[in-house]
Amino acid sequence: MTGVVPETPKVSRPLLTSEPELGNDVASLRADFLQKLFCMQGKFPRVSTQHDLYQALSYVIRDRILNRWVHSVSTYYERESRTVVYLSAEYLLGPQLDHNLAVLGLSDVVRRALEPLGIDVDQLVDLETEPALGNGGLGRLAACFMDSLATLGRPAIGYGIRYEFGIFEQAIKDGAQIERTDLWLRLGCPWALARPEITFSVGFGGSTQHYTDEHGEHRVLWAPARTVLGTPHDLPVLGYGTATANFLRLWQAIAPESLDLQAFNVGDYLRAVHEKIVSENITKVLYPNDDSPQGKRLRLEQEYFFVSCTLQDMIRIYRQRTSSLDRFHEKYAAQLNDTHPALAVPELMRLLVDVHGLSWDQAWHITTKTFGYTNHTLLPEALETWPLPLFQEVLPRHLEIIYEINHRLLAEVRTRWPEDEGRVRRMSIIDEDGERRVRMANLATVGSHSVNGVAKLHTQLLRDTVLSDFATLWPEKFTNVTNGVTPRRFMLLANPKLSTLITETLGDGWIRDLDQLRKLEPYAKDATFRKKWRQIKLANKVQLAHVLKSKGLVFDPEAMLDVQVKRIHEYKRQHLNLLHAIALYMRIKDGRPPAVPRTILFAGKAAPGYFMAKLMIRLVHGVGERINEDAEARKWLRVVFVPNFNVKNAGPVYAGADLSEQISTAGMEASGTGNMKLSLNGALTIGTLDGANVEIREAVGNDNFFLFGMTADEVVAARQRRENPRDHLSRDSELARAIELISSGFFSPAEPDLYRPLISKILDDDHFQVLSDFRAYIDCQAKVEKAWLNQDEWTERSILTTARMGYFSSDRAIKEYAERVWRTGAVTIERGNFEEVLRSPESRKGIPFRQR
Repeated sequence: MTGVVPETPKVSRPLLTSEPELGNDVASLRADFLQKLFCMQGKFPRVSTQHDLYQALSYVIRDRILNRWVHSVSTYYERESRTVVYLSAEYLLGPQLDHNLAVLGLSDVVRRALEPLGIDVDQLVDLETEPALGNGGLGRLAACFMDSLATLGRPAIGYGIRYEFGIFEQAIKDGAQIERTDLWLRLGCPWALARPEITFSVGFGGSTQHYTDEHGEHRVLWAPARTVLGTPHDLPVLGYGTATANFLRLWQAIAPESLDLQAFNVGDYLRAVHEKIVSENITKVLYPNDDSPQGKRLRLEQEYFFVSCTLQDMIRIYRQRTSSLDRFHEKYAAQLNDTHPALAVPELMRLLVDVHGLSWDQAWHITTKTFGYTNHTLLPEALETWPLPLFQEVLPRHLEIIYEINHRLLAEVRTRWPEDEGRVRRMSIIDEDGERRVRMANLATVGSHSVNGVAKLHTQLLRDTVLSDFATLWPEKFTNVTNGVTPRRFMLLANPKLSTLITETLGDGWIRDLDQLRKLEPYAKDATFRKKWRQIKLANKVQLAHVLKSKGLVFDPEAMLDVQVKRIHEYKRQHLNLLHAIALYMRIKDGRPPAVPRTILFAGKAAPGYFMAKLMIRLVHGVGERINEDAEARKWLRVVFVPNFNVKNAGPVYAGADLSEQISTAGMEASGTGNMKLSLNGALTIGTLDGANVEIREAVGNDNFFLFGMTADEVVAARQRRENPRDHLSRDSELARAIELISSGFFSPAEPDLYRPLISKILDDDHFQVLSDFRAYIDCQAKVEKAWLNQDEWTERSILTTARMGYFSSDRAIKEYAERVWRTGAVTIERGNFEEVLRSPESRKGIPFRQR
């Protein structure tokens, strides 16, 4: 609320509730809990539901979070701190209650506070539905980065979308993926604060009018055909071991008029709410299926809505201090997390030039100094492009701006390479080959001062292939920042037993400085320590088996737990893993069982419109059903699929895994973070030289990484040779037999032809080199079996793997971004400084205190 802050009245207590008043002792927490139950839920204990208890406890913890948050933002305001702005379409945060309890150091004391009331905190933690704000690695990385930014004391705002229903909740029916609505907001989200007083208008369609202003300057007026309002919900993000709290600001779309009263009064009830429906659709779901023209339009509108609200908000915050936007880029370092926010480039230009009257050159200088771009994919189909007619219809002014950016870019290219029109066509933001389209990766690259890949191999391939022309033109723009994961979420919370052992052995410094895990190396030779390590791994598998049994999934915790948990995609090659499972099954039936029992665990979602990925899920269930029902086979082998894989479900899997399957086609995975999470928890890896696997292998040591398969260069060469994939079957009878079992309907007796499309695609064009890598993969798995037989040696390798994973902390990644890309420093948050700001001379002079 904008207004004048009066001189602080002389009272005995501070204006702002301070940390001591929010007591963290047992009595204070219990009293606060009961107060929240009474005053927020309107319940008393005897009639309270589990949800009431969860909400009340969440509000108790939120008060303590807000105390830190207000101190943090007031410090940033006072110091005019340079701020990192992270723009991401996804934030896969995970459950908040257990995380915030751990970060605040209140896990044990809260349990003691509520135990006399007969309340089991673990049940409340299990009750929580995690925010459906992301899908895969992109969103999990963004959440890790927000955690690390706060932990390292870097001022930051994460901007995103408040999806009402997320992407979908995955269910399995008859072996097939079923997409169900994810109702994560049905009972509310106690962690978020609505900011209805902040709204921004976002336009779509319409026309532009070009004119000359009174100063003789060329100007453009955009008159949108319709507008939508964006309003934010803020979600605080705590740092570990620090007083810092940053926040996510998530945009919700609402209609300027929710009800057409005239239409309602004449009985046209659908027309009365039409505008509300159309507007709110923008933030209904993550990644609307864009197989239809309507889906494409909605996704484009969603991406623009997100960046327009974000940039208008950044300008609003910036202008609290000054009216001039000349130093906007000095206030903000904005990072585009993939191409989904790439429309921020023309939108900032529009705001600066059309709305705030800056010249083109001045606006372009500010824009390119503001943005950095992180590329996350080498897959052509994943590099976003938009059909030109659609773009023209939805964002006519932005297309004009893109044309101007492109004109200036191509002029520079032609000056540098005057006879190379091929290069001009490749670098153009407008793809002129076939249907004309806007290339978002090119736009993001041109409009940013920094472009980075997310693993050494990925960045090199970016320079050499996808963005090679830009890397030649602007080599100084390109850098690498290998991804990382937060140990707070993926060790401290996911694996509490192992975390306790490490803390008892090393102290708790590793939680903020993961490099300290190196000190575990000598313990790999300690027989007593190895025994404890093995006992914890077994206990974790027993716990996982208990969880999965409630879902109807059975496995033996004593068996090797072989895990492939990631988005379902052909390049990730879940079907290669299945071919190994089928080979093992055939050997068992032939009287040649494997040396060790094994459970192969799959998990992951397929995009709703991705037929082959959904067919692979069917195949996992078909193979699993046949093997698991075979009394002879299941003594040695089980195949299970864990549905609806998310952060909450992932923790027990990471903690229990023995073997991590990182078997993507070399040169196709940008980085991967699942590989890091599994290795951090002591799983050994079988994998290709792809993405961050290369660096993980270097870090943990060749002996602790089971390497197989073609390199990225060999994959390219194989594709160029255009060999007949069927030749592999004539050379490898085991492979031929496995393929025949699938295509004959052995794993789908009710639908014998069910898997023929998948097999036909592999045999006609083995683009992902499944057949080429099969024999190397099978032979490497034999080495895994041999290593597993010596449990002492396996445990030693497991300990060394964890000990050498310090580099893969998201804290390290954020430090690299801060030093090389953002040029930002840490800000120390001191307790009590908010009261000092309120009592400062500025406050007494009546300087407005604006909503931040």
